[in-house]
Order: sequence, then structure tokens, then C-alpha cells
Amino acid sequence: MDIISGLSEELLIKILSYLPTKVAVSTSLLSKQWEFIWMWLPKLEYNSKYYSESECERLRCFLDRNLPLHRAPVLESFRIQFRHPHLKPEDIKLWLLTVVSRCIRELEVSYSYPLKELNVLPSSLYTCKLLVTLRLNGPILLDVPRMVCLPCLKKLRLHRVTYVNKGSLQRLLSNCPVLNDLSVEEPNSTRPMRNLSVIVPSLLRLTIDMICVLDEFVINTPSLEYLKLEYYSDKSHRCLIENMPKLREASVEVLFPYIKRLIGSITNVKKLTLCLSDCSEPLYGDGFVFNQLEHLKLCVCPKSSSNVLVQLLKDSPNLRVLDLFEMEDHVPRRMDGWNQPTTVPECLLSSLETFNWSGYLGRPQERDIAIYILKNARCLKTVKILSEACFVSRDDMLKELALCPRASTTCQLVFDS
Repeated sequence: MDIISGLSEELLIKILSYLPTKVAVSTSLLSKQWEFIWMWLPKLEYNSKYYSESECERLRCFLDRNLPLHRAPVLESFRIQFRHPHLKPEDIKLWLLTVVSRCIRELEVSYSYPLKELNVLPSSLYTCKLLVTLRLNGPILLDVPRMVCLPCLKKLRLHRVTYVNKGSLQRLLSNCPVLNDLSVEEPNSTRPMRNLSVIVPSLLRLTIDMICVLDEFVINTPSLEYLKLEYYSDKSHRCLIENMPKLREASVEVLFPYIKRLIGSITNVKKLTLCLSDCSEPLYGDGFVFNQLEHLKLCVCPKSSSNVLVQLLKDSPNLRVLDLFEMEDHVPRRMDGWNQPTTVPECLLSSLETFNWSGYLGRPQERDIAIYILKNARCLKTVKILSEACFVSRDDMLKELALCPRASTTCQLVFDS
């Protein structure tokens, strides 16, 4: 303790910043020297998810008393997570009002108790000039005022929040000139979203996870480099998806009536993860070429996955890596029979080097696909088959694939379970 006591206050603050906030606050009991050191911490995190009602009350009293006295001139991060309705919305709003006034850089508010919407965001949050990261999780009301100015906001996470009206999200986005990372997850079911409009010229990364039925779906992001889209709706609605010329990676899992528009906007990708529901049929059609696509990960849970595979092999002349798999939590179904291409796709003749199949069951249509690729892919270096419960034995599957003709004399076949 004597050695630590000799350290400078600046160094002590830095040491405490590596500790959980609750532990850092407890050091105030060590001595008078330590009593107020924690009040200079640039990062504060409070997690009351598993607190009892009495513990929540103690936390409320502590924050009411001490948060206004916090001394750090710039608050780098403030995170609060809670679950039970023991903390009142008006208390939370008061705390947020305090931290927003401290030049907050990163703010996270997470609430997981399924109650009515929470109006806890102060209006001053929407004009916070130094805010860089904002994460909201739970039925938190997003009531965006007319005056919005977030000149430094780069990362925005909106998960299961409640929008006061259909213009709230777009009004917020249009006033974030440097926003480059946006994640929008299914809104609170008590007030479902009807319009999703993402028009952000600066955006580099976009994640959308939606199940609700929309009336309007718009994506206009000319600088986008990464897209993750999970969207389930078979209802016709207004849909506008602009081309994304800089897009390099996309993960798409959809039940979507406008699949052709979507595919047409992502043809520049180098890496594509794809799961098209059977209801996305007919397929996206001819006329699209994935000239840049090098790595394709295709989910084979839909019945039509073999047809999608044929289409993508034909449309991806520079494909180097092919992964067949089933996305987590997807229910596997027996895919349609394998209708091999009438001509061998260009990628099999000149570029495909790696073929992986995770969850291979050895069923006839699966066996036919694997054998076709082995027989026609001239540049294959590695084929890895990961099996699960099989209709035929592991040894029989290995023998069947190992003995089939291979176009590549250097191809190594690896079988695992």
C-alpha cells in the first residue's frame, strides 16, 4: 500500500480505469487519499440487471448523490444496463442529462424488462457535439426533436427501441454527417416500425435485422462497404435499394419480394454470405455478374438452395472459396434435386481453390453436388467435408468421395465429424 500511495494521482486514476466501476468506487474506503480518486474516472459503467429492489434503491441514491459531483472534465464513456423496473424513468433521465453535460463521447443505455416505452433521453442528447458512439437497447423512446446536431457521431446502435413517429429515424440519421456504422434491430412491438429509410452518404457499415411488416424500405448508402441484412416480409411495399458501388462484404438472409433489386445492388462484393428463403423464388434472374466475388458462403437450408448454387456458380467467374453450411437456428430441409449446369461454370475451370461443406449428410442430392465439384474444379487445392448425423456411415461417405474422379490432381480431401 505504501508503494501505491506514492504514485501520482494521474497514475492512480489510470490504474482504477482498468477496474469495474463498482470495484473502483470501493477503493474510496482505503484511505483519505483514495476517497475521491474514482470521481476522476473517464469511464463509468453500472449494471443493475441482477439487482434486487433494495440494491437498485442503493444504486439510485448513489448516482443521485455522486454523479453530479463527478470531476472528469470529459466523460469518455457512460454505460448503464438494467432489467427490473425498480429504477424510475425520471431518475434515469436525470442521470443522462448530467452525463450529456460532461462532453460525453460514448453512451450506452440498455433495458431488458418488457414494459411500456421509456422516455429517458434528454433533448440535449441530440445536440451533443462530442458524442461519437450511441447504443440504445430496449423499449427506449426515440423522440427526435427538430433541432438535431450530432457532428461527431460515428457509431449508432438502435436495438428494439420505440420510434415516436415514422420520421424519427430519418431525421436523426440526416443530422449525423460523419456516421459510418449503423445497426437497426427489430423495434419494440408495442409501436412497430412501418418505414425504414436509411439515406446516409457517409455510411460504411450497415446492419438491419427486421421481422415486422414495412410499408416502405429504402437504402441509399453510396459509400457502404459492409452490409448485413436479415429481413423477413412477403408483403409488397415501396422498395428502393440504390446501388452500392463500394460494397465489399455482404451477409443476406431474407424472405423478400424484391430479391432482384437487392441482388442487383450487391454485385460488387468480394465476400457474400447468403440464405434465400424458398419464398424468394423465382430466383433473381439472368443479367447479373459477380465479377469481384471471391468467397461465397451459401446456406443450404432452403429447398431451392441447389438452384441458387447453380446460378451463383454461373455468375461468379472469379470465385476462389465456396462454403456450404446451415445458418445457426435454421431448420434444415431436404433440398431440391441437383440439376447440374449444362456447361461447366468458369469459376470451376479457372479459379475455385477451396470447397468446404459443413453439416454434410451424404444424401443423394448432396453427394451429387460434391462429386460434380470434385469432377470439374480444375484448380481445387482443398476440400473439407464436415459431417453430422448421416444416412450412410462416415467411412462409406469418405470412400465414395475419395474414389470419385477429380479434375485437380493436387486436391486434398479432408473429412471430419
